[in-house]
Amino acid sequence: MLRKTKPQKTKLKKKKFLRSPLKPLLGLLSALIPFTLLISPAQALLGRVGVVKSPENRQQWPSIRNRLLATGVQFCVIESQNWGTSQDLKDIRVLFLPNVEQITGLQVAALENWMKQGGRVIVSGPTGNLAESEVKTQLRSLLGAYWAYINSSPSTLKLQETTQLPFLNPANLSATFIGGVIIPSDINAQPAAVWLTEGKPPGVVVNENTVFLGWRWGFDGVTSAAFDTTWLKTALNRYGINANNQLVVVNSIDIPPCDANATTPREPFPILPPEYIPNSEKPPQTPVTPFPDSSLPSPNLRSDRPLQSSDDPVLSPPISGISSQQAQAMSQELQNLIARFESTLLTAQANVVPMAALSSEQLKNTTPPHLNSPLHESQQVLNEAKQSLKAFQQLVNQQQYDQARQLWLKARRSLWDSYPAEHQFMQPEVRAMWLDRGTIVKTRSEADLAVIFDRMAEAGINTVFIETVNASYPIYPSRVAPEQNPLTQGWDPLRVAIKLAHERNIEIHAWVWLFAAANQGHNKVLGQPADYLGPVLSRNPDWGITDQEGNYFDKGPQFKKAFLDPANPRVQEYLLALVEEIATNYDVDGIQFDYIRYPFQQPQVNQTFGYSKSSRYLFKEMTGVDPIEISPGHPLWNQWTGFRIRQIDSFVSTVSSRLKEKKPDLILSASVFPIERNDRLFRLQQNWEEWMSQGWIDMIVLMTYALDTGNLEERTQAAFDDSLPKSSLIIPGLRLLKVPDPVTIDQLQLVRNMPIGGFSLFATENLTPSLQTLLSRSQPPQTPQPLPYRQPFQAASGRYQALQKEWGFLLSQQQLMIPKAHLNDWSQQETQLSQALAQLASQPSRQNLATARRTLSQFQRQFPNWMNEQKRLQPYQVQVWENRLETLEKLLAYGERKVIQEGRGTVSQK
Repeated sequence: MLRKTKPQKTKLKKKKFLRSPLKPLLGLLSALIPFTLLISPAQALLGRVGVVKSPENRQQWPSIRNRLLATGVQFCVIESQNWGTSQDLKDIRVLFLPNVEQITGLQVAALENWMKQGGRVIVSGPTGNLAESEVKTQLRSLLGAYWAYINSSPSTLKLQETTQLPFLNPANLSATFIGGVIIPSDINAQPAAVWLTEGKPPGVVVNENTVFLGWRWGFDGVTSAAFDTTWLKTALNRYGINANNQLVVVNSIDIPPCDANATTPREPFPILPPEYIPNSEKPPQTPVTPFPDSSLPSPNLRSDRPLQSSDDPVLSPPISGISSQQAQAMSQELQNLIARFESTLLTAQANVVPMAALSSEQLKNTTPPHLNSPLHESQQVLNEAKQSLKAFQQLVNQQQYDQARQLWLKARRSLWDSYPAEHQFMQPEVRAMWLDRGTIVKTRSEADLAVIFDRMAEAGINTVFIETVNASYPIYPSRVAPEQNPLTQGWDPLRVAIKLAHERNIEIHAWVWLFAAANQGHNKVLGQPADYLGPVLSRNPDWGITDQEGNYFDKGPQFKKAFLDPANPRVQEYLLALVEEIATNYDVDGIQFDYIRYPFQQPQVNQTFGYSKSSRYLFKEMTGVDPIEISPGHPLWNQWTGFRIRQIDSFVSTVSSRLKEKKPDLILSASVFPIERNDRLFRLQQNWEEWMSQGWIDMIVLMTYALDTGNLEERTQAAFDDSLPKSSLIIPGLRLLKVPDPVTIDQLQLVRNMPIGGFSLFATENLTPSLQTLLSRSQPPQTPQPLPYRQPFQAASGRYQALQKEWGFLLSQQQLMIPKAHLNDWSQQETQLSQALAQLASQPSRQNLATARRTLSQFQRQFPNWMNEQKRLQPYQVQVWENRLETLEKLLAYGERKVIQEGRGTVSQK
């Protein structure tokens, strides 16, 4: 069954860590504004910030929480039903009410008493608008301002030059969006920012005790996370609260309640909850088997459920019986395959019928032409598989296990053999492929490499990640790296590949190993000793990291690697120079970072990495303790983990800024592990959620390599974490090695049925002629289509047109079960959404984006009602459509960040 966008597994919680050590108290106080001189040192350091969680902001709480954590300040949560007296606020210094509209008389009285004792308030949105009339009057007096009305259209918020606020980053405090007008009700209240509309009404009002923000803070569809975070940090700084002056910072997987014991000092780099810090008494959770890095897939990779071929036994238990659990699993697997097959068949039918491009109203009374034979055969196989599923369950109940097993095998084989892959899947998406070093070195000329690109183009690939730097060896003649790869010397495969790719309308991104500097597998190919540190580390051994015993190479099961030290400034300078050389000297469309992490570790058995002169010196300067002297369970271990995470994060931030400054249109991606976040941070310090949230990386490619479709579905759940911003573009990686072609096609269909914008195939060396043929039939070769990471609005419009084809086909066949009473409404809204997306695609502007979002949101709200009967008959297909509508939502959010806010391309400011 298709997983919904919200995974059923434990959600990955987001958290932040302090970005710099605590500053001396005198330095802190001297840096604060004059108002903070009234705050005692104890108040400034131990003051807590409470945030009210209410029914009005509960639905948006994930995005509110992410913005709170992004400030680096500690917060605690007060549930609105638990707040009734001033005693409930006694340990709070600043209270934040994000869009809290319901406030009772008891609460406003408690607020007044608490503020008389020195409490300060930050509010946003229509605060108290749903309260009783008398309470509203009290709030106006208490807050010194009130929400008057909402602007009718997007307006620009601009700072007042005379404002009292100390601006941390003025450039990030102005934006254009739909907010509300705030009216001062106190003589001492002054506008800090105004709307650039007639009369310049206030958008932010401040007085001594209150900061009133005139928009719904924390709503993804209203403002950006960066804008909200900067304003909140500015408001908190007014009251002497910032990330650098708190002894207490967030250390849990979520924001704790205010009545918890949250005042215990914790470590400056809080990353993992206590259960992820193993010690001798409490072993860690069962470790996750590492996925192979994209560069070297392990032939021994095993999925959680074994891959079967038509000749293999289906189950490991004896052939004599099938337990109820096994029967249920087999039924579910076949049911899922049937659902994906049926969904693929619908897409193929919709693309075959020429009139599918007509409107739903036109198609309603139109008879399509006769479908071709292969699709009729696929339909027949589908019908037979559905009957086989019922028969399988009956045979199991009758204990006829051999017949049940053979029927199950036959049905699955028939579905795979007849998979409707003969017709192109016309949907804008990322169809990427890793072009591996092994394939590159086998070519010796442009003609040889052209054959490879012809094959990828024929297979419909539109993005190629070419392995440009492997184990410190670039494939091109470099002025930065000490040696070119000996197997590519004498020519420049990168420059040739760029030419060949662009001639075929393919984008090419340089795939670069970053911190992995040496590879024993590569040493063997080059005839080097196994422990050779590579051309960079061998010249600069102090640039490397070791384990506690001084070993450079990790203890992985195969192809052990040695890593550069992310904390070493010279390492960072070298890597920055290397990627800048690629970006400026070559016409690459993007750069993909690989091995952007520390080696895999098992700290519970003292297999840890990161010890170098630079790291040890820096950490000891901060804590007074050499990290080589500590181990899991030590009070500073969490801080040591956070220190290493910060080194990677800092480098990603720096390289992103440098590259985008030199080449703004460059797409930056990262190849990362989909391991559960806490375990991943603990074992390899790869914090890719942070990179996406901060906008440092444009696209994340998850190495979700799996031998079967069910396992792939499980591994893609990291892409659906609610804490990630809507603007995140995340695609899964699919392995081709030892995966049968029909399973690859089935995995592609699974991905296309999810709220995901594409996929990447690993790798070119495993692109067999048979798979190439299948892909060329199902993916449009050499047909220009908008790329989601390049033209998100055009991609959204194109994907919606693909949806319309499916609905139109079903209407023509009288198979779309929309009640007649709703059909006109459906048709009108379907057309309106199509027009709004097309208008946005042709003329990107804030106004057109707002219209498209509003129309899409309305359509999504009505969709379950329209599909109520269809869902009863085809629950999987309806979920697929809902997922694809959600993909449109994500593309609009991505486009807002990339096209509107960052100004890539010509954008109207309407």
